[in-house]
Amino acid sequence: MELRESIAKKVAWISVWSNILLTVGKIFIGWYGKSDAVFADGIHSAADVFASVIVLLVIKIANKPADEDHPYGHGKAEVIVSGIVGILLFLVSIYVVYEALVGFFHPIEAPSIIAMWVALFSYVSKVLLYRYSLIVAKQYKSKAIEAIAYDHKADIVASIAAAIGVILSVIGDKFDILFLLYGDKVASIFVAYLIFKIAKEMLAEAFDILLERNVDPELLQEYVAITSEFKEVRRIDRIRAREHGHYILVDLRISIDHFKTIKEGHDLAREIKQALMNKYDNIKEVFIHLNPYFPENEEGIFVK
Repeated sequence: MELRESIAKKVAWISVWSNILLTVGKIFIGWYGKSDAVFADGIHSAADVFASVIVLLVIKIANKPADEDHPYGHGKAEVIVSGIVGILLFLVSIYVVYEALVGFFHPIEAPSIIAMWVALFSYVSKVLLYRYSLIVAKQYKSKAIEAIAYDHKADIVASIAAAIGVILSVIGDKFDILFLLYGDKVASIFVAYLIFKIAKEMLAEAFDILLERNVDPELLQEYVAITSEFKEVRRIDRIRAREHGHYILVDLRISIDHFKTIKEGHDLAREIKQALMNKYDNIKEVFIHLNPYFPENEEGIFVK
């Protein structure tokens, strides 16, 4: 748990400092170079800085062990952070669209070519940061780090779109092609769409986890397969599992022969729990309820 927290903080700090550098560069060059797309991309990077700071503040909370007031642990703190980041990105997308639409009603001026180089530098940086963050997020099953990775992902396409918008505007200015002059404005709207799309995905996942949606059906079937390997299990009456941030809680109801003793049932439940947790290191707890099995009762998921 301490290693996981340390790695998460490292990823968050890398994101903070890289985004501060990109934010200052893109906002300044976007303003100085008269590029709405690059400036909008800079605003998005500023949102990334804020998101990374929030992650740093919540990582320690999310990794705290279960206590009397929070018997299921504190994992959902990361999910809440992911939702906050999603709301923030949604607001940023609205702001960027507003600025772009206002720009259509003002005299158009081609941006400086330096804005394109800044956008390309941002693209390369974000590709590297996204890949690194996503690998760590999957390795440690962290929703908070995954939120950072998705922020980087939004910037990847946004930066290349900003660069293309600048190029089109410069070409339009040089060859006196009026509609190409609007390339930078259109690119900024496209950037806003990308930001909105990422925000929507993050908010949808956060709401699903907070509302305790069942895990993927294929994963549930894998749990069923492991449980059914125990010959004492006559039937699986019900199985469900929910994400609780970076870990999963499993609820399992099984039927065993009605003449089994309490100790035999207890030992079996412990073995099943250990088997599931050994196979999946992100399962933190398995709650098993035992039902008596009678041959004439044929409801449930038969495994024998």
